[in-house]
Amino acid sequence: MDNKEYLIQQFNKYNIQLSNEQINKLIKYYELVVETNKSMNLTAITEWNDFVIKHFIDSCLPLNLFNENSTVVDIGSGAGFPGIPLKILRPDLKITLVDSLEKRVKFLNKAIFELGLNGICAVHKRAEEMAIVSRETFDVVTARAVAPMNTLAEYCLPLCKVGGKFIAYKGTLENEIDESKVAIELLGGKLNEIYNFNLEEYTRNIVVIDKVKSTPIKYPRGQNKPRTSPLK
Repeated sequence: MDNKEYLIQQFNKYNIQLSNEQINKLIKYYELVVETNKSMNLTAITEWNDFVIKHFIDSCLPLNLFNENSTVVDIGSGAGFPGIPLKILRPDLKITLVDSLEKRVKFLNKAIFELGLNGICAVHKRAEEMAIVSRETFDVVTARAVAPMNTLAEYCLPLCKVGGKFIAYKGTLENEIDESKVAIELLGGKLNEIYNFNLEEYTRNIVVIDKVKSTPIKYPRGQNKPRTSPLK
């Protein structure tokens, strides 16, 4: 089975039909990541089959949770997951990729240009800085970063407009939701739903937090406090 056939087969499992244009862009994006990965640490996953499951499929699990023409900000984009695959499959979304490392942002903007994507850009900022310049302006905030829910909530909910939602990509949750309830409520959020998926051998949870009221202006805290002293 060649790369194209495998890609189609795996997306079909999740009832996602890809156009030829989308297939070609996903394959080209993979090639860009793998080539750049030789000189920059973007991902430890470079084998095609794993890449499709753990990056492409994973990124697109909440595909139908985005309203048409939503404005989306992805915090800690890294190599561009989930933002770029979402954009390829949902051209209507207006996406801002945010990363704190400048060389990753340069790669992201290069990939966006070479893939011919419109309505998406990458910016070099920390989440705390984004909360100052774009506070409560996005319909949806996404995060696929490895951090506890209470930390992610403090970085992400301040960017989400009231009536919008925060979508967190998580592995095994264990007690994370219970431990973050106070933080989520304090930041203006309310747990909506947790969607559970099995991606081959591992479990994936998509946590959806509704933004029901404005976040107090003092959040997110600076000096890396959301990570070193998470809200409890």
